[in-house]
Amino acid sequence: MAKFGRAMKMNRPGDFSRVFRQGKRNGGGGLTILTVDNHVGHPRLGLGIAKKHIRLACHRNRLKRIIRESFRLNQYAFANIDIVVLSRPDLKQRDSAQLWATLEQHWLTVVAQWQKS
Repeated sequence: MAKFGRAMKMNRPGDFSRVFRQGKRNGGGGLTILTVDNHVGHPRLGLGIAKKHIRLACHRNRLKRIIRESFRLNQYAFANIDIVVLSRPDLKQRDSAQLWATLEQHWLTVVAQWQKS
């Protein structure tokens, strides 16, 4: 199984701004997912978890670990796309199981969107 390494992360601000400008958007369950095609040959993940939505750093870090692990387990299904996951205010009420289920649903939506394109 592939690990979540440096190549799987979006690091440059220009990559994020391209996703925000051109990305397809879907939301629900406390998260918003933005996707846009890339030319690096594999999917990449970027995270935007707002301190305003999740105050404690340990909770933000836990959320990021869950998102990265879910992405890693599902990356084989994605096209060559950049994915940015953003938090929303209603994310606070979610426990881990609900978060995993929400992410799985979002990944299915992303795959369906990019198969049509």
